[in-house]
Amino acid sequence: MAVRPKRIIAQILKELTQLGRDRLTLTMALGLPILLLLLYGFAVSLQVNEINFAFQDLSMTPSSREYIATFERTQTFQLVTQGPGVDLPHLLDQGRISGGIIIPPKFSRDLNRADRTANVQLLLDGSDSNTANVIRGYANATNSAFVQNLQSSGATTPVNLQSRLWYNPGLETLKYIGPGAIAMTVTLFPPLLAGLATAKEREQSTILQVYASSLTGTEYLLGKAVAFWLVGMAEILLVNLESWLCFGLWFVGDPTPVILGSVLYIACGVLWGIFLGASTNSQSTVIQNVSFTAFLLSLQLSGFIYPIANIPIAIQWVSLLIPARHYILLTRNAYARGSGWVSDWSPLLGLLLLAILFFFLAWRKLQTMQVES
Repeated sequence: MAVRPKRIIAQILKELTQLGRDRLTLTMALGLPILLLLLYGFAVSLQVNEINFAFQDLSMTPSSREYIATFERTQTFQLVTQGPGVDLPHLLDQGRISGGIIIPPKFSRDLNRADRTANVQLLLDGSDSNTANVIRGYANATNSAFVQNLQSSGATTPVNLQSRLWYNPGLETLKYIGPGAIAMTVTLFPPLLAGLATAKEREQSTILQVYASSLTGTEYLLGKAVAFWLVGMAEILLVNLESWLCFGLWFVGDPTPVILGSVLYIACGVLWGIFLGASTNSQSTVIQNVSFTAFLLSLQLSGFIYPIANIPIAIQWVSLLIPARHYILLTRNAYARGSGWVSDWSPLLGLLLLAILFFFLAWRKLQTMQVES
């Protein structure tokens, strides 16, 4: 049968006309690629900048101070603290630094002896294997620059930088990728299912039956949220079992913070999905909104692929509204670091505040939807 160009053109015009009538979908179709390009252009960077660093200076001599100053002059290392009383393991547990150097008491004496090697020890947070490798390379390069300055002044004593990786000594990529992947795998479906269920009721006008019943808006919201929250918690359980059976990942410290964080994280996703579902009449729009806000933004701004510190300051503030950013800190701590509540209270607080915010937004939107219906 011959192809009829007129019908093809008519079909094209029909599809364009329908797309033009759905302004929200058209806006997303045209605007999302632009926004994603901006995110990729400004937020994606595998270069490690502004490394929080500390020195335990047990030597306290002009030579040790010059060694520390060499790192400061690079403008790559951000000195958090220095001194003989600095507890580097404690700072690593708190997540305040990505690495630190211990300068021994005999550092200056060893520098002045031609038959000796001056040793220093580098401690790194190995829970992020990519960043740890990059920092180790920067530290070795800075150490070499210090040695070259000594040689230019006539000294011949080398400085041996001995690296020790905290939490992930073997720099296993799985211990870095795995905890973040656990968070990302449960990011999409809880909000998507909740959003589709809410939008479907509005799309088919069955929501009117709910309004005609004796259910209050809060009861309706809680009933719907808890149902999909249970589904999300089942996903959490299955994903953790899979990570243990297939990849050997298991808790290395107190699991209580990440369990509580999982409860809040799934709640955030479900409540956000209900808010999006109540904000539109179309299930297809819900799919687009959830895919962008719950998945793509989480992928870009959560710290899953690259450190948050690499993102411009303005976008870093936006990333505080992404639940995955806080949850990934909890999963990496639970599976790789094991420092417990010392460093987990902050992301837990962030998830709690986001859950309260999303509950309020969803509740307010349901009230508005009742008036609109």
